[in-house]
Amino acid sequence: MGTRGRQSGALSSVGGPARFRFQPRFRGLAVCAAAVGAGLLAAAAIFGLGGASLGFALTAGGLGVVLGALYLSSPAWRLSVVVRDDALEVEGRAGERRLRLPWPEIERVVASPDTKTCFVDGGAAERSLLVPGPGASAPYHLERREALYDEILARAPAHAVEEVGLLKDASPRAREQPLEENGEPGERDE
Repeated sequence: MGTRGRQSGALSSVGGPARFRFQPRFRGLAVCAAAVGAGLLAAAAIFGLGGASLGFALTAGGLGVVLGALYLSSPAWRLSVVVRDDALEVEGRAGERRLRLPWPEIERVVASPDTKTCFVDGGAAERSLLVPGPGASAPYHLERREALYDEILARAPAHAVEEVGLLKDASPRAREQPLEENGEPGERDE
């Protein structure tokens, strides 16, 4: 199985694989929730609120601080997409592998050259990856998204790449069509 023929050279300066960290998409919202929460807690202490006002300030303030801190400290932000010569991987900070998808096993890459977003289909949800951006939202960002997009297209099998304007414009998945026992496409039961 061939590749698209171009190796972009995104290896690290010491010759290792290229890494692209997951980042929180709603960082500003989490910081605002924590700041408003802290403000409510401070207002309760400074103005000596009592009764229902105190209860609201403590509950809402504490909730804002806790939820903002939990989101920003999520283990998801310790994950990285790792591009190796033989596979696409997702690893945790300690190097534990969450996903390993060898390039020849990629079933389809739906790619939008205009937005530098793509969906790498490994045949099942747990073996797939979305590189989000305009027209392809996710609850995370990936650092250096454009470089990751280029790395994926440089290594994915050429026959598996489907270019579209936006990811939502992609054709239905080929594997949704049932297969006969001999592996040939079959007919759908309507």
